[in-house]
Amino acid sequence: MTYKEILQARAKKTVATKAIKKFGPYDIIIAPLMTEKSHKEQADHNKYSFKVHAESNKNDVKQAIEFLYRVTPLDINIVNVVFKGRSSKKLVRKAYKKAVVTL
Repeated sequence: MTYKEILQARAKKTVATKAIKKFGPYDIIIAPLMTEKSHKEQADHNKYSFKVHAESNKNDVKQAIEFLYRVTPLDINIVNVVFKGRSSKKLVRKAYKKAVVTL
């Protein structure tokens, strides 16, 4: 293989699902996120935010959205929301994975 072929083989996208085989679509999408920012994104840009399973990837979320809501997403962005920490015995924010789905 030439160097160019090696780079092309490495750049191919995988469409393999990882977590949907183990858990199912109802376990991948945990809950919709309703904040002021997500509500504005829904109204202006048709983007919806969901709290998703920690082991899921974009392909898992896409299959789960298609199964649950019967729509085809145009784009999916995944964000790991980090643990915020404790401040005077009060839990500020737990860590979770968020998916922003554009319809």
